[in-house]
Amino acid sequence: MTLQTDTVFVDGLDFFTAAVGRLNASDWDRPSPCARWRALDVLGHVGAAVQFGTLLITDQQPTWSPMDPPGAAVSGDPAGWWEGLVKPARQAVTGADLAKVVDSPMGPRPIGEGLSFPAVDLFVHAWDLARCVGDDLDLPAAVIDFAHAVIDPLPDVAVRSDRTFASAVSVPTDASPSQTFIAWTGRDPHWSTGVS
Repeated sequence: MTLQTDTVFVDGLDFFTAAVGRLNASDWDRPSPCARWRALDVLGHVGAAVQFGTLLITDQQPTWSPMDPPGAAVSGDPAGWWEGLVKPARQAVTGADLAKVVDSPMGPRPIGEGLSFPAVDLFVHAWDLARCVGDDLDLPAAVIDFAHAVIDPLPDVAVRSDRTFASAVSVPTDASPSQTFIAWTGRDPHWSTGVS
């Protein structure tokens, strides 16, 4: 059975929150698997997207103006900043009418469709954060299936770009499903900062 977008999104908030908890104050400047981004930039990117989605769902018509670098969006304690975004996001998504059409940067879209890619992003970027401190996360099989259901129908030009995923990375045949998926998103499943 395919998961519903709201379920994946709310579970993704928890998954990402757990990854945030793996970093301490000195870890936010560590490099990440995302080219040119530190751990703080991964957090800023995800937080800005979650905040934007929350406002969109609650009919507040936000404007999308990402910061460069994304970490500039984070104020104060990074973990506290993230925690302040989670509760409103959870409340907005829980019980939301996923069929409701709202204006988005990609034009009018049902809420469920608009949340699908950000829901996947929460899991993928949680993996990024964990790798910043040398940890590894296994993505749930149901989430991997959901991600393919969302992304596979899209044209390759929309999936493989500097705004989404890089070209897939080759993995050995004995790679785990999670490693295979992470490689499909353009990340080396064994990426390391080189710092223990």
